[in-house]
Amino acid sequence: MSGISPKFPLTYSGVDGFYTLNKSFSEAIQQNLKNLVLTSPGERIMDIQFGVGLYNYLFELDGFEVREELAERINEQVARYLPYVQIDGLRFYSDEEDSYNEIQSNFLGLIINYSIPSLGVSEELEILISDF
Repeated sequence: MSGISPKFPLTYSGVDGFYTLNKSFSEAIQQNLKNLVLTSPGERIMDIQFGVGLYNYLFELDGFEVREELAERINEQVARYLPYVQIDGLRFYSDEEDSYNEIQSNFLGLIINYSIPSLGVSEELEILISDF
């Protein structure tokens, strides 16, 4: 069966050919959005402006200013690199407000609600990063 793009992390697939593939546009777009949020600026070769750099915010003090800066950075990057995606909402959670504090000492949780108007699809992407 043919696919749209390789699925990350790269894994062998006997069905798809050499690598497992994304089979739908919405699946490929979600992978692209996750890649955009997790890539640090300067990390992508030939485009040092690409990426939000979510890991760079892991040890920042959790507060309104940091969350506002991160939300602004996500909206700017999506508008520039994924113009076909519309951000509908961002929700942050930290160890003070959720049950994750029993497990992890330093973590950053983010839920991005987004839609793809051209496909008529609304999705949710959850990203958790931690210090271990």
